[in-house]
Amino acid sequence: MINLPSLKQLRYLVTLSETKHFGKAAEACFVTQSTLSAGIQELETQLDAALVDRTRRKVVLTPLGQVMAARAREVLAQAEEMVLLARAVSEPLAGPLNLGVIPTVSPFLLPRVLRSLRRRFPKLKLFLREDLTARLVQQLEAGRLDLLLLALPIEARAVETMPLFSDAFRFACRNDHPLAESNGVPMPALQNESLLLLEDGHCLRDHALDACQLPRPARRESVGATSLHTLVQMVDNGLGVTLLPDLALQAGILRGTDVVARPVMTPDHAEPPARQIGLVWRRGTQRAKEFRLFGEALLAALPKAKPAVEKPAEEKVAEGRVV
Repeated sequence: MINLPSLKQLRYLVTLSETKHFGKAAEACFVTQSTLSAGIQELETQLDAALVDRTRRKVVLTPLGQVMAARAREVLAQAEEMVLLARAVSEPLAGPLNLGVIPTVSPFLLPRVLRSLRRRFPKLKLFLREDLTARLVQQLEAGRLDLLLLALPIEARAVETMPLFSDAFRFACRNDHPLAESNGVPMPALQNESLLLLEDGHCLRDHALDACQLPRPARRESVGATSLHTLVQMVDNGLGVTLLPDLALQAGILRGTDVVARPVMTPDHAEPPARQIGLVWRRGTQRAKEFRLFGEALLAALPKAKPAVEKPAEEKVAEGRVV
C-alpha cells in the first residue's frame, strides 16, 4: 500500500509555496517553524524527491515542488468540500463561505441584503473579500474563495455562473450641464462628452463602454478614477460626466452633491444599457446547490424597486435621486 501524505503535510507545502518563508508559513499554519520544517522533510522522504531548495536568503520550490503544491491545493479544496457537503445535507449554508465581491457592487448591495441573509441562515459564517475581478477569479481557481459576486460575463476557465439581475447604467452630470434637464440621454450623445470612468482593471469600465457602444477613441481619452465615489466627486467638480450603475444610485451615492442622473436612451428603444450581476463558482463543485440557494436568498433579500416619480428639478438635485 502506498504511504500517502497527510492533509497537514499538504497544507504545510501549500502555505510554504505562498509565503516563500518557513517562519511566515509556520505562523500561518499555527505551528512552530521546526514543526513545519519537519513536516516538509517527512513529505520529501515519503515522496523520495526534493520539493524545496533551501538557501540562506530565500525558499524556492523545485519544479516538482511547484507541481505538488498545485496538486496539494486541489486536494485540500476537495477535502474541505467533503466536510461542507456532509454538513449541507442536514443544514444548507451552515458554516464558512468565502465570498469575493467587486468594489462596484460590495458597498452598494451587501448592506441591503446581509441582515436578511443572517436571519435566514443564522449559522452561515460569511467571509468577504473585496477586490478586482481578475484577482478574485484567480483566488477562486486557487481554492481560496468559494463564490464570487460580480458583473458578468468574465474570462475564466471551468466555472459556472448564475445571473441574478440587470443593473442599468445612467448618465450622470452636474445639474448645470446642458443634458441635466433632459428626460433621457441618447446613446450617440455620449460620444461628444468628456467621459470620466474607472481606471483599467475595473470591469465596470469595459462593461459600461460596451453596453453604451462607445467607440475606442472614447476608451483612450477617458480619465480613470479609483472608485465610483471618486468619479462622482470629479463630476461634481465639473471635470466631466460619467456612467453610474443603478446599484450605486439606489444606495445614495449622489447624496450631498450637485450631480443628477438621467436614463440612457438606446437608438432602437430597447432595454437600457446595463451590466449583469451574478454569482460564479468552480465547475464541478459539490456545493453548487448551496450556491444557487444563496443566489435565490440574495435576490429575495433585495428590496423591491419603486417606480420613479417625476419631481421638480430643485427637489431632484437636493435628494440626488435618479429619474
